[in-house]
Amino acid sequence: MLNRLFSALENTRSSISNAFKGLSGNNISDDNIEQIEEKLLLADIGFDTVENIIKIIKKFKNDNFLNEIKKYLLKELPPKQKLMDNESYPLIIMVVGVNGTGKTTSAAKLAKLYKDLGSNVTLVAADTYRAAAVEQLRVWSKRANTTLVCNEKATEPSAVLFDGLTSALLNDSDIVIVDTAGRLHTYENLMNELEKMHRVSTTRFPQFKVKNIITIDSLLGQNSIVQAEQFNKHVPLDGAILTKLDGTAKGGIVFSLHKKLNLPVQYIGVGEELSDIEIFDPEKYIDGLFGLENNK
Repeated sequence: MLNRLFSALENTRSSISNAFKGLSGNNISDDNIEQIEEKLLLADIGFDTVENIIKIIKKFKNDNFLNEIKKYLLKELPPKQKLMDNESYPLIIMVVGVNGTGKTTSAAKLAKLYKDLGSNVTLVAADTYRAAAVEQLRVWSKRANTTLVCNEKATEPSAVLFDGLTSALLNDSDIVIVDTAGRLHTYENLMNELEKMHRVSTTRFPQFKVKNIITIDSLLGQNSIVQAEQFNKHVPLDGAILTKLDGTAKGGIVFSLHKKLNLPVQYIGVGEELSDIEIFDPEKYIDGLFGLENNK
């Protein structure tokens, strides 16, 4: 059975593999190179990375060039993170991002992921602007069997966060997942509010390590880089969740995020179910992009 990441990359892989189809030996023409370059750029792999891939193809004009591309791309990404080994506990994961990028869904998925790994998880519904987000998390927290802290009457996200972290300490939670309100990176007041939440976490609750994770909508491609840059000016971003990967042919944004912002993709959404989230695995990702190793 194909793994979920390989399946989610089907649209991107189909686009790229068509350009590589039938290439081997010395039959690689300038037209072939141009087509490959176009497909890779359309997949949002990024100009510098694409340029280096083209150099590899020209250098290794044999059936082995895909393996050489894989070696190069693996060096371009950080290694797969080992969540339970590398984390410091207790840990706050603040999920931030633009409206519509799958933030609330990602917060719920993260809660289930860590719960399944054996952590005591508290989920905090700090999106005080969208009542539906609280209700959504209430349903999902029951399914994931995690504690939910919310307050529909609250108007101050930092107050909900304070209550959530206080509750998490009392309950000896290892992980606190915080769903924040979606905001455009151009909304200065809302971005300042996000800064305040970060300050509350770091100054009022020094027991916790804080990790800020941004949701990146794969459908937006290179536009996501601008969003991440602006968020990073207000709160220090530690990583990204790549969402909606199964609905786009622009699955190459991972390389640009790391190359331009030194921002590693740490998690990846591979479907709509609560369990459809994975720890990002660079090797599986590259295999999925190019159809290598069958990925079974």
